[in-house]
Amino acid sequence: MRRTVFNEDHESFRTTLRAFIAAEVVPHYPEWFEAGLVPREFYFKLAELGLFGIEVPEEYGGAGIDSFKYAAVQYEETARAGVSFGGSGVHVALCLPYLLKLGTPQQLERWMPGFVSGETMFAIAMTEPGTGSDLAGMRTTARRSEDGSHYVLNGAKTFITGGYLADRVIVCARTSPPLESDRRHGISLFVVDTGLPGYAVGRKLDKLGLGTSDTAELSFTDVVVPAEELLGEEDEGFSYLGQNLPQERLGIAYGAYAQAAAAVRFAQDYTEQRVVFGKEVASFQNTKFELAACKAKVDAAQAVADRALEALDAGELTAAEAASAKLFCTEIASEVIDRCLQLHGGYGYMNEYPIARLYADSRVNRIYGGTSEVMKTIIAKAMGL
Repeated sequence: MRRTVFNEDHESFRTTLRAFIAAEVVPHYPEWFEAGLVPREFYFKLAELGLFGIEVPEEYGGAGIDSFKYAAVQYEETARAGVSFGGSGVHVALCLPYLLKLGTPQQLERWMPGFVSGETMFAIAMTEPGTGSDLAGMRTTARRSEDGSHYVLNGAKTFITGGYLADRVIVCARTSPPLESDRRHGISLFVVDTGLPGYAVGRKLDKLGLGTSDTAELSFTDVVVPAEELLGEEDEGFSYLGQNLPQERLGIAYGAYAQAAAAVRFAQDYTEQRVVFGKEVASFQNTKFELAACKAKVDAAQAVADRALEALDAGELTAAEAASAKLFCTEIASEVIDRCLQLHGGYGYMNEYPIARLYADSRVNRIYGGTSEVMKTIIAKAMGL
């Protein structure tokens, strides 16, 4: 079927990005994978390519393109090559929407030049030890000074993607106690300079997958945060967090679909080259049937992801629709990648093969951004159940 979600500009961007990945990422990826993160200077190359400024308004040094489709192309191309750009995805896909929606002109004038150039990498710190998806249960606090000039930040965060290399972190903290009638009340967002006294980066966490994405623990001990670094209104942070969830979940859905498509490509390439019992593995009926079934599932996931992408760009994607797309695409990807790994036999279990890394990387899709169980709850609620 003819695909209509991308136009000539998107395809031109795809060509440029594919060449960049082949030249600047693939040759170095094993080294990055071994190190557990991409080198900090790589982010400057992404900035030079223009990836950080696509959605940033022109007055702040960006291209001013209000569309998620260029990000979708990036999901497809990195998955196709079996690589990732480390924690930089959080910089653009998660942090930028909060900055653009909530930042004042003065704040954006300070933050955006470094954001676009890669000199100031952003991460976002929501999750805390022991709270998981229960953000209303966070215990990190930010106490306002008597003169209102600053806040004093104390607490800890974990599972912070991009947190090891970040220069600024959007930190969620309690500025007021929760109300009996509303546990979500009292949370605020702050853009915290990681160089401030009392700010500490703990362990770079050893994860099952996402081997080049730096994920860290953070702690704050009497960190003095200037009042002008408050993002949005005080105590309204939880409502802000909910506003970006549809885009975040679509991004995970699109990435999962792209991973599934890449898995089929890897499996087909491998089975066409691998010879057993004097025949190519791809020539066996079981192989053909497995690949055909996986291709059909990928086609369905692509249709769901593309439809949700169009809805997001049109400003029409609902929370339930995003949850549905995430649930479907991540579950399909998990099944397809597993079946494609099986077609690799023992080599599929070796990290030198992209299918093995893909298998490990994709598992988190059903956890972060809201678990599959949370997605089902959202969908059921929208159904009136």
